[in-house]
Amino acid sequence: MNIGEIAKRAGVSRSTVSYALTGKRPVSEETRRRIQAVIDELGYRPNASARALKEGRTRTIGLVIPPAGQRLTDMQLGFVASVVDAAARADLDVLLSPSGGEHDRSFERVVSGRRVDGVILMEIRLEDDRVARLLDSGVPFVGIGHTRHPEEMSWVDVDYDTLIAKCVHHLADLGHRHVALVNRSAELVAAGYGPGHRAQAGFDRAVAERGLHGVRVCCADDVQAGQTCLQQLLAAHPELTAIATINEAAVAGLYRGLAEAGLSVPRDFSIAGVAARHWAESVHPPLTAADVPADEMGARAVELLIQRIANPATPHRHLLLAPPVSLRSTTGPARPRA
Repeated sequence: MNIGEIAKRAGVSRSTVSYALTGKRPVSEETRRRIQAVIDELGYRPNASARALKEGRTRTIGLVIPPAGQRLTDMQLGFVASVVDAAARADLDVLLSPSGGEHDRSFERVVSGRRVDGVILMEIRLEDDRVARLLDSGVPFVGIGHTRHPEEMSWVDVDYDTLIAKCVHHLADLGHRHVALVNRSAELVAAGYGPGHRAQAGFDRAVAERGLHGVRVCCADDVQAGQTCLQQLLAAHPELTAIATINEAAVAGLYRGLAEAGLSVPRDFSIAGVAARHWAESVHPPLTAADVPADEMGARAVELLIQRIANPATPHRHLLLAPPVSLRSTTGPARPRA
């Protein structure tokens, strides 16, 4: 059923039906009632674009995710799922848009095409061109993550600096003196990926405070890269007894590399990190980790975005989360090795 059929049955023009649905121009009360009677009889529901015209909104928000060719981590998938769930509860649709490289055209269409009422950004860099573009466009937006200038936007984020420092302190309390940070990929860190840089800062500070021997490495987000990274670490630093990491996608590879080296977790080697809770609990052995509340973060990002859509002049709000380290099965007392 479409507007043309309604117009025919009501004895009016298509434009009159459109005006009655959108309120764009006045329609006489008698005509409006006749059109409404046909709509009620036929069970017609105006489509989303008609409702958007009437409200001046699309009832859709954009979620900008990493490029499609890059495998999303469990934590990233958690953010996506929680944003979609929270948006659905608010009667909003979500338009997913990759960004980066050849996908920048997709991001630009979201910003300039008036397809969405607002945008949620993921994987934010310290200096992020997407943030600058959104600020220039006037489109309401919220970040899961923040730039080097936190006051310029609304955001929710995990305090990677504090959490990695907590992991290092936990390992030091267990007697570990030689600790490595396994970060995200070298490409991400070089591009200014915020969590990677903040994790480095927290690691360096905690290592200095505890007088530890620390080494930092970058690792791609996959199992094979994790295994190779562990092999190279042990070859270059055989004295290592522990790792702190924010690279959950590489953890299974770290486990594999340790098993290959004949090292048992946590008897011979300890690992602690920052990861999504359900993922940390599902790997074997379960990972000692600061559990990222992805569900809460996605829901809060949607909440902040709805507020900014309703009133773009509202002051920016920031939510920085620092959950405790949940002790599981991958950390134990240090045992010196020959």
